[in-house]
Amino acid sequence: MNEKVQKLKDSMEQRIVGKGEVIDKLIAAFLAEGHVLLEDVPGVGKTSLAKALADSVALSFARIQCTPDTMPSDITGVSIFNSKDQSFQVMPGPVVSNIVLVDELNRTSPKTQSALLQVMEEQQVTIDGKDIPVPAPFMVIGTQNPVEMAGTYPLPEAQLDRFMIKLSVGYPNQDASEDMVKRFLEGQLHQETTSVMTGEDINEMRRQVNAVTIKDNLRTYAVKIVEATRNNPEIACGASPRALLSLLRCAQALAFMADRDYCIPEDIAEAATLTLTHRIILTSEARLSRTTKEYLVRKILEQVRCNEGSNS
Repeated sequence: MNEKVQKLKDSMEQRIVGKGEVIDKLIAAFLAEGHVLLEDVPGVGKTSLAKALADSVALSFARIQCTPDTMPSDITGVSIFNSKDQSFQVMPGPVVSNIVLVDELNRTSPKTQSALLQVMEEQQVTIDGKDIPVPAPFMVIGTQNPVEMAGTYPLPEAQLDRFMIKLSVGYPNQDASEDMVKRFLEGQLHQETTSVMTGEDINEMRRQVNAVTIKDNLRTYAVKIVEATRNNPEIACGASPRALLSLLRCAQALAFMADRDYCIPEDIAEAATLTLTHRIILTSEARLSRTTKEYLVRKILEQVRCNEGSNS
């Protein structure tokens, strides 16, 4: 299966230049059955990254472009009256797909943002009292611009908590930029990506991820990290129980990506940086002192140590 993971990564790197680490984390979240929030300035490849994943897997894909006038029904679907049958017919929205790209999520209203809450947690949408399950595997990839930019609505904490990880694509370095320019001028940068695996391959890898072993001392380590976010004086609201479960599942995926069937402390620590940073809420004093969430999570990881024990 790791050969297929490498094929998936190679396929995505044909479209995304110089971002191997970001691609690894996106794939890990996909295998961990999580959702991903991509936040960065316009033009760095957030949408292209999500599209590269969708094109590399033989799954259904839908893209939702969020604007201030986007309605919840534009995402979940509507019930339409059929005059011929004299009955209402449910028309599922684009969210009923395997991979759903919600572009510029924070440019639509909080009412519309909330349309994703149910499907991200329960893997189904309710339209006029009818529950419609989404196909498996399922993943939501949301993109957003930094909140400092004009025309954005900050995502509520309940929405952020449903994203397993939050990634920043970032600007490419000089070598990657030169490679990008070369591919662009040769007409190879935006070439079509063909699928390299099927949905059954993804489901099988997800089953293997779920079977990755996490020993008792590592479970305790993860719990202590989450508890530390709840007892930190600079954090007003610590990580939720959902965050703890996401941390453990993400650690399993990272171990699987490293070709291991067991987790090590480094997997737990890396998963903590990916899954906790966007979930914690700082106190007003911490914000005024320009303390960042990333700094606090790193500080917690330095303070909390894993007990010695067998990890394999």
